[in-house]
Amino acid sequence: MTTEIHTLVGAYVLDAVDDIERASFERHLRECDSCRLEVDEFRETTAQMAHDTWSVPPPWLRDNVMSEISRTRQAPPVIPEAPAAPPVRGVSRRRWLVSAAAVVVAAAGAGSAVYVVQDQRVRDQRQIAEAARVDQARVRQILAAPDVVLNEQPVSSGGRVTVASSRLHNAGVVLLAADAAPAGRVYQLWTIRGGGDPVNAGVLADGQSADVVVVEGLPGASDVAVSLEPPGGSAQPTSTPVADVKLT
Repeated sequence: MTTEIHTLVGAYVLDAVDDIERASFERHLRECDSCRLEVDEFRETTAQMAHDTWSVPPPWLRDNVMSEISRTRQAPPVIPEAPAAPPVRGVSRRRWLVSAAAVVVAAAGAGSAVYVVQDQRVRDQRQIAEAARVDQARVRQILAAPDVVLNEQPVSSGGRVTVASSRLHNAGVVLLAADAAPAGRVYQLWTIRGGGDPVNAGVLADGQSADVVVVEGLPGASDVAVSLEPPGGSAQPTSTPVADVKLT
């Protein structure tokens, strides 16, 4: 019997061993008083950890455990050559409690990580929903403005782009409803002011062919253009626009 078999105590109690390891360890338990004692203590403490009071470890637990581990030798029990002497319960229990507490801290850390990820997802979804609500309110505000001006043009690849602009709100809404973009291309919106370079006003996702985009400061632009670009968009148009709506 090798000394490595002693290291299976925790895994055995937590049912984290395969059938071969379980059979070998159970045979070993019939011969090893020290391991039997640790198994009993492990089961007693895991039962305590299952109680609600262990669901959230106290904040000081990690520091205490790490400090204790640095002072405690982590080694399997020694197999006695002669008839086994009565085990020193205090030492065995102390060693095991340090290991068990480390397991609790690791489990709590994993649980906290899952909670953080889930909580972040909830916050992200709330932010997305809030941003959508604000955009919808802004769209309604612009379209209902008493000075709103509508301009539209067909998209050469199929579909239509409509621009609603309000000087009162110093903003506009671009409504694109186009046919599907060619493979490997996406629609990108641009605003053009006078003779300046086109400025990105929004890139549609791969496979997306319709969108409603609020453009702040749009009344100062002369054109709203749509082009077909590589996925993710371009810094400047790389092809002839498929639509160019004149605003002035």
